[in-house]
Amino acid sequence: MLYHFFEYVDKYYNVPGAGLFQYITFRAAFAIILSLIISLVFGGKIITKLKRMQIGETVRELGLDGQKAKEGTPTMGGIIIIMAILIPCLLLAKLDNVYIWLMIFTTIWLGLIGGADDYIKVFLKNKDGLSGKTKIFGQVILGLIVGITMLISNDVVIRMPLQDAKAGGYEIIKEYEIPLPRLNDISRMTEMAYVKTTLTNVPFLKDNNFDYKYLASFFGDNTDLWLSIIFTLVVIFIVTAVSDAANLTDGIDGLAAGTSAVIAATLGVFAYVSGNTIIADYLNVFYIPNSAELVVFSACFLGACIGFLWHNSFPARVFMGDTGSLTIGGIIAVLAILLRKELLIPILCGIFVAENLSVMLQVSYFKYTKKKYGEGRRIFKMSPLHHHFQKDGMHEAKIVTRFWIIGIILAIVSVITLKIR
Repeated sequence: MLYHFFEYVDKYYNVPGAGLFQYITFRAAFAIILSLIISLVFGGKIITKLKRMQIGETVRELGLDGQKAKEGTPTMGGIIIIMAILIPCLLLAKLDNVYIWLMIFTTIWLGLIGGADDYIKVFLKNKDGLSGKTKIFGQVILGLIVGITMLISNDVVIRMPLQDAKAGGYEIIKEYEIPLPRLNDISRMTEMAYVKTTLTNVPFLKDNNFDYKYLASFFGDNTDLWLSIIFTLVVIFIVTAVSDAANLTDGIDGLAAGTSAVIAATLGVFAYVSGNTIIADYLNVFYIPNSAELVVFSACFLGACIGFLWHNSFPARVFMGDTGSLTIGGIIAVLAILLRKELLIPILCGIFVAENLSVMLQVSYFKYTKKKYGEGRRIFKMSPLHHHFQKDGMHEAKIVTRFWIIGIILAIVSVITLKIR
């Protein structure tokens, strides 16, 4: 809103300073500050309200040190994260941008699903919350909307040389020319095009791209139909997997929020790179028109996670609940997909992946050994992975700090992949 207001003011009244809102970097910095203020100031009031409403966490007995001390700690704190994302985003982002509206929808939609789950657990005293099928259905709906929008919207495009676009058979939305650097004092122009495509960036490969249509080609006829189905299924899988993994990671104070803050900062870097034509060309990644606006959303997300940590760090005054964990996982997944960096998720979200895998391995091995030997055996002392270290006697604050450090290392590796191929 403020962007459009100051754009009007700068255009017709030439007010000094109004032009600052045209700059992505200024609005991103402003967004972080505003998100932090909302999280810190209003977060405390929300926690007090949650306590007054007796929206406390019911802790299952798992035999972990300090576990019972968490009994009654307010949950549904994800409301703080959602509010600290949406308010600055609505104020500072361009509201005519398809990427921004997809992110706003993702935040609200998964916030509602997670909120419904927490409501059933807290107010209806049903510890199971929403059924797994209902959650998955909600995640599938989100994946469908994101996938279909990317396939049909003329605003979701990438730039490539016109010759390559025609050779690849891509749908061309716009053709134009850009100047090349001067060579022997002769200015040359090259033809470029905005195209609708399912191309994505691939880390470590020289060509640095992969097109999902290669998968559809195995089905022979009706390639376009199969491409739409395959691409949408991939989006649904990523959204479901990452949001569930974030949910599993939210098991000890500050772990999910801190890890997500690191990921948010990294995705903000990717958004800036992909939305800047010069840097994108230099690093040989896709220039995605209008995606730079996701820098502002990433800044809101980063500020919200850091601000929430103020209340959620050990010993936590509030838990985010499914209201927060499902939402942050979905935001990360959709951001990565829109920036065509979804194949980096196993590296960038390595903490989430490890937590998810630990549960899958534990359950699978337990069932296998029970069937083979008559009694179930375990790989870890407890899953998800952070509980294994707790059972091993490590304090949860140390576990969280070390997971953060690993998350930072993985984020650095993810950024380095922009050059390593």
